[in-house]
Amino acid sequence: MPLYIPSPPTSGFHIGPAFIHVYGLMYVVGITLAILITQRRWKAVGGDPGLVGDVALWAVPAGIVGGRIYFDLTTPQYIPHHWYGVFAVWDGGLGIWGGIALATVVGAWRVRRHGASVTLFMDAVAPALLVAQAVGRIGNYFNKELFGGPTTLPWGLEIPVAYRPAGYAGFSTFHPTFLYELIFNLALAAFLVWLGHHRSIKPPGLFALYVTGYSAFRIFEEALRVDPSEHFLGLRLNMYVAAVLTIVGIVWFWRSQRRRPAPARPDGQGPAAGGTGTAQAVPGGSTKVSAGPAGPATGPAEPGTGATGATAGDRT
Repeated sequence: MPLYIPSPPTSGFHIGPAFIHVYGLMYVVGITLAILITQRRWKAVGGDPGLVGDVALWAVPAGIVGGRIYFDLTTPQYIPHHWYGVFAVWDGGLGIWGGIALATVVGAWRVRRHGASVTLFMDAVAPALLVAQAVGRIGNYFNKELFGGPTTLPWGLEIPVAYRPAGYAGFSTFHPTFLYELIFNLALAAFLVWLGHHRSIKPPGLFALYVTGYSAFRIFEEALRVDPSEHFLGLRLNMYVAAVLTIVGIVWFWRSQRRRPAPARPDGQGPAAGGTGTAQAVPGGSTKVSAGPAGPATGPAEPGTGATGATAGDRT
C-alpha cells in the first residue's frame, strides 16, 4: 500500500461528446449545497426560503465576475494568451477573495431590496459558504493544483512531473494544502453552527468569524504553497490579503458584539412582538427573547420576506 495520496488520472469524464470537468461539477455541487443549507437556516429564523434562491441568482454570477477579476489582477501569468484570455474562466481560474467580496455586495443589495435583515442573512449564509468552498477544493485535487511544498508524510500528494512547479521536478510528493483547507472549512462551518445554537451572537457576528477564521487559516496555507504567485517583500500577495482580512474580521466581530442588539426579525423592521423587549434570532436555532423595562416580550420573531461556478484552474 503506497504511503501517499495518488493524483487522479484524469480531470473529468465524458458524457457522450461532452467532457465534464470535475472542477466545474464540484462548484455546481457546492453552490447547490450552500443554497439548501442557507434556506434551512434562514427558514429557522422566520425568513422566507424563497429569498435565498433570488439572492443566489444574482450573487453567483457576481461571484464568478469578482473571482475572475481578482485572479486576473493577482496571477497575470496564468491568463491565457488570446484576446479573450481575461474572461476565460474555463481556461484560467477564480480568486476566492474577489468572488466572496462581490457576491456579498450584490447579495446584500438583493436582501435589502426585499426588505429583509442583511446582517441576519449574512449569519445564515456563513457556514454554507464554507461548505461550498470545501466541496470546491475537491476540484483542485482533480486539477492537480493548490498543493504545498515537498513532504514525506504519509498523506503527501503525488504530483506528476508535468504539474510540478519549476525547481521541484526532483520531488514526487507534496503537501495537499487543498485537503487541509477542505478539512478546516468543514470544521469551521460546524463550529459556527454550534456557536449559533449555544451562544448569543449578535449578527453579523458569525459572518465576521467566518472572515476571521478562513483568513487566518489562509496565512498558514499560503506559507506552505509553492505554486507561482505575485510576491511583495518576499511574501505571497495572498498572505498579505489574508493577514489584513484576519484583522478586519476580528475588529468587525468585536464591534458587532459591543453594539446594541440588532433587529431580530428577518424582515428588518425591528424587535419581535412585544415592543419594549429585545430579541435575537440565531440562524439555525431559535429566537431568543428577553424582557424590556415595560414588560416581557412575547412570541418569536415574525417571518419576513425572504454562492460561484467555473471550470478548471482555481489557483487562489
